[in-house]
Amino acid sequence: MHQIIKQIFRTGIKTETPPQPDDALRGEAQKINAQILHHLGRALAIRHVDAGSCNGCELEIHCLNNPYYNIEGLGIHFVASPRHADMLLVTGPVSRHMETALKRTYDATPGPKLVVAIGDCGRDGGIFGESYASCGGVSKVIPVDVVVPGCPPTPVAILQGILTAVSSKTGS
Repeated sequence: MHQIIKQIFRTGIKTETPPQPDDALRGEAQKINAQILHHLGRALAIRHVDAGSCNGCELEIHCLNNPYYNIEGLGIHFVASPRHADMLLVTGPVSRHMETALKRTYDATPGPKLVVAIGDCGRDGGIFGESYASCGGVSKVIPVDVVVPGCPPTPVAILQGILTAVSSKTGS
């Protein structure tokens, strides 16, 4: 025990200093928030649907909520009900068991609605493809506005896909 304490005192604190706030990034966040408010008139509400994924894309989506990406600060938030959503964020190949649930979720989302398919599996079924257990990509079940490729796509790519869907749907 004493040896460990001595080593701690000898070594000292070995952490990095935190980065200084970047006003350029803060300005970008304000621009994105202003664009969303311009296009929608309010914050963007997203309902995430896992249609049968391996959870790789979900991990990247969860990263969007951490302090580094902070999508809440951009005026984008996740909701629990499709009735409150403006956008569906769908991950994974659509399994046969989720086909009806995905259609019902899409129907429950008020118009005008946006659909973003995340990952290679959401695009065309990915490594799972189309089989007795999988319908394939999201577009085979519901209409898709934007596809974000990657296995899994980075949080930045997902955010770009979300913003592309918002700006393309409103025509600007």
